[in-house]
Amino acid sequence: MSSDEPGNQEPTRPSVFLSYSRADQARVRVLVEALEQAGLQVWWDDRIEGGAAYAKAIENALQASDAVLVLWSADAVASDWVLDESAHGRDLKKLVPLSLDGTEPPLGFRQYQAIPLEFSRGRIDDASLQAVLRAVLPLAGREAVPRLPAHSNATSGHDAMRRRLLLGSGALAVAAGAGVLGWKRGWFGAPPGPATGGSVAVLPFDNLSGDPAKAYFSDGLSEELRATLARNPKLKVMAKISSDLFRDSDESAVRIAGQLGVAFLLDGSVRWAGDTVRVAADLIDGTTGFSRWTQTFERRIDDVFAVQGEIASTVAAALAAQVADPGTPQDQRAASGGTTDVAAFDAYLRGRALYETGSDEESERQSLALFDTAIQLDPDYAAAYAARAAALTTLGNQYAKVGEHAAMYDQAIAAARRAIALAPEYANAYSILGFVLFQGRLDARAARQPFERSSVLGMGEATVQARWAQYCARIGREREAAAAMKRALSRDRLNALIHRAAGTIEYAARRFDACIPPLRKALQMNPQMSRAHAHIGDALVNLGSLAQARGEYAAEPVADFRLTGLAIVEHRSGNRGAARTAMDRLVAELGDTVLYQQSQVLAQWGEVEAAMTRLLKAREAGDSGLIYARNDPFLDPLRSDRRMAALLAGLGFDP
Repeated sequence: MSSDEPGNQEPTRPSVFLSYSRADQARVRVLVEALEQAGLQVWWDDRIEGGAAYAKAIENALQASDAVLVLWSADAVASDWVLDESAHGRDLKKLVPLSLDGTEPPLGFRQYQAIPLEFSRGRIDDASLQAVLRAVLPLAGREAVPRLPAHSNATSGHDAMRRRLLLGSGALAVAAGAGVLGWKRGWFGAPPGPATGGSVAVLPFDNLSGDPAKAYFSDGLSEELRATLARNPKLKVMAKISSDLFRDSDESAVRIAGQLGVAFLLDGSVRWAGDTVRVAADLIDGTTGFSRWTQTFERRIDDVFAVQGEIASTVAAALAAQVADPGTPQDQRAASGGTTDVAAFDAYLRGRALYETGSDEESERQSLALFDTAIQLDPDYAAAYAARAAALTTLGNQYAKVGEHAAMYDQAIAAARRAIALAPEYANAYSILGFVLFQGRLDARAARQPFERSSVLGMGEATVQARWAQYCARIGREREAAAAMKRALSRDRLNALIHRAAGTIEYAARRFDACIPPLRKALQMNPQMSRAHAHIGDALVNLGSLAQARGEYAAEPVADFRLTGLAIVEHRSGNRGAARTAMDRLVAELGDTVLYQQSQVLAQWGEVEAAMTRLLKAREAGDSGLIYARNDPFLDPLRSDRRMAALLAGLGFDP
């Protein structure tokens, strides 16, 4: 029995028009069957009814379709019909070019990168089909289906894709690497408690441009949306590291939301066509896997900032919360540090992508150059100044020679202050200024005001809260440190760095037993993480478990922390020769860059005068290790020395 009531009607399926050469009909038929199994309506000339006016039927189908798929081949490029249909698809802004045999599209169509199709044993390759679907569905205002697992078979893969398409499920990605392995094996314990209604994770948007080099833009747009939502105090927004773990996986939306501890997932895609950008966004209910809403935004690239605001406002409304309207563009910049210059935004996103993935001095300097380019294009771009400060601080910490640090830190401080002057409500600028003043300038007192301000403005930002927590721990504000770290963990629960920071905060409070579990968790998530083994070793030394501590130090990948720990634990164990060997290596290999660590070792050996001398020399050199001096148990033998008290006062630590 049928019914005409709206509630019983089938949802409209996305439709595609296929343009191809008759010589390729056998492979086209395989593609048609795969697309139909995936839930699409496919129009191709095999569907024209007898007696129909051929040209009129084609015109109607072109106009009515959501996407025009053109299958380029050696025969297709010579077909006037294919050329004409492709031109119509291009003019309608719904052209999706495919390549059957690697043939280059003719002139006029080469600005669109063709998706290569692979066939095997009479079937289309799963990866090829997924690529087509991920290009087509956003044009129909639908969320792109997730990628299939590499080992799934074609039949089950097609069925799964069809279910997700029809249900609107948003099963997306889980991160690569050790963190994902630990997540899949259940290392992280029981699932988090019930998510609050205003909690959301912004998953990395897919780059559908056909150019992998443009991934920085889709990732950057995701991060800008995340930052916009995080400024709403009514929303709890998961931070970047945890959210970005869920990329390129077949896990369900419900499972992803459960692991992140959020009620909703925001996912989407970005596609370029000339100077136009199309952003498809999908808000998914984490308890059911169904879409709460799906929306497509198409703008000229210079309107991409309006798209960010539209998506953020729509998400907030869907979560029954209103984004506080910042009012004028000047007010918006005060809170976000943003820009209205597309070229500056592009340079900033490129720089940020390079900064976040950089692993050597060259990449760090390249990111700094891109931030400088953004500033040149928009001298009022506060976020670019803040990013410049961060890049300069990293270069100073990791690559500057002794004596070069001060100048780099001065530049970083100036950039951070400029960011604050331009955007007085921008939390990250205050946070970076506090960080540079504390770890770079070694002035805990000067860092207090910007850190305190950042903690208020950035209540919903995990990185801001983590920096504030570590500062509080170093200056003895233990309760505030614990509260800030709790906020950071709730918004970035899958970030190994946050768990490592939580462990160091417990260590600073001398809760040695309590500091080990979060450090273990960090190592479960990332077994190659630096300093975590050494921190565990430090705690075990203070607990008197010397044999276990030795094993932790031996596993530490960073030489200065490993050698320092071994020099201490071997001396405490009575192995003076082994202790001396470790200390000699520390001095020979790293010299004056590790004066603070040398002081720790000498203090633990009972050589108080030599330890104090090295510590004062570390102060002259601007050794950033001194931020730990106030509550470092390895320096306890020096605490009765007046010079130690004077040193701590000079660093801005209160008595």
